[in-house]
Amino acid sequence: MSNSESSPIPTTMRQRVIDYITQLQNDIVSALEDASVSPCQFKRDTWSRQQGGGGISCTYASSRDDATYEKAGVNISMIHGLLPPAAIKQMSSEHSSLDVNPTTALPFFAGGISLIVHPRNPNAPSAHANYRYFEVLDSTEKNAKVVGWWFGGITDLTPSYLFEEDAKEFHETLKVVCDAYGTALYPKFKQSCDDHFFIPHRKEYRGIGGIRFDDLNDEMNAILGFVDGEARPRTADDIFAFVRALGDVFTSSYMGILNRRKIMPSDDRMRRWQLLRRGRYVEFNLVCERGIKFGLAAPGVNVENVLMGMPEMARWEYMSDMFEESGSAEGKMMEVLRTPKSWVRDC
Repeated sequence: MSNSESSPIPTTMRQRVIDYITQLQNDIVSALEDASVSPCQFKRDTWSRQQGGGGISCTYASSRDDATYEKAGVNISMIHGLLPPAAIKQMSSEHSSLDVNPTTALPFFAGGISLIVHPRNPNAPSAHANYRYFEVLDSTEKNAKVVGWWFGGITDLTPSYLFEEDAKEFHETLKVVCDAYGTALYPKFKQSCDDHFFIPHRKEYRGIGGIRFDDLNDEMNAILGFVDGEARPRTADDIFAFVRALGDVFTSSYMGILNRRKIMPSDDRMRRWQLLRRGRYVEFNLVCERGIKFGLAAPGVNVENVLMGMPEMARWEYMSDMFEESGSAEGKMMEVLRTPKSWVRDC
């Protein structure tokens, strides 16, 4: 029996997304477990949502000084339910295909993968990524048609100490993927990511960014703006291929950096600074991150999953002056966090 006969290609985008994020979760968890210096096994938790669907959470945490990860998680969710008319009307302002003027609720599906890695070594950066798909159907009938769909994604790096070669490697990997689908993508998605991770009350950025896109489908995209007319993926198949390409390079874009930094020497001062930066991570997540606010307000939400990205430990100091010391490694990091820079050529 051929592979095509034993493993038929899923016919719906919904099933294709579910199959992909399930495999990607397994691949990334295996890579993280293999990269751990000390034995590491992620805990798996399968959960369900009363309103429809569920997910699988793979998490790990350790308070040991020799642990590679202080906290890490790779979660997937596949939920479905009914969108009330008010929600559909709000979404239709950004998606012309949803201009269906419903008087009743319509079915929806949302599937995605979200991951966070907070290493124990202050030299190793935190990593974060999220890729998702959303669709709305025109009825609850068995032969219902998809009337609205879009993809979104984000991936970024948050170091406590700056190694420029790491920043360049991370961004260059993302640019190579983006350029394969359109040279206008990386500059716009990089700027979108920088803007997203700004912490207004601190007047600084959470990390060194990455890329971010949202509401990506065959319609005009707000993030791309005037360059939307240039070459870029437009069909669901092409955009899904783009998302898969980004998901597939997570291990190559991050694991090499992690492996270089996870066993570097550090001291109490570096740990103190790492925890201060983790405090900024918490501030962004709780004060600025719209996704967390939306997730906590969603019916039937798994709160633990929404807050998975929070670090195990963080620190706040009143008027800390660590980063004000002239010529210090902390001061060098702050220069980049106050003024984002381009990490690749021609951008």
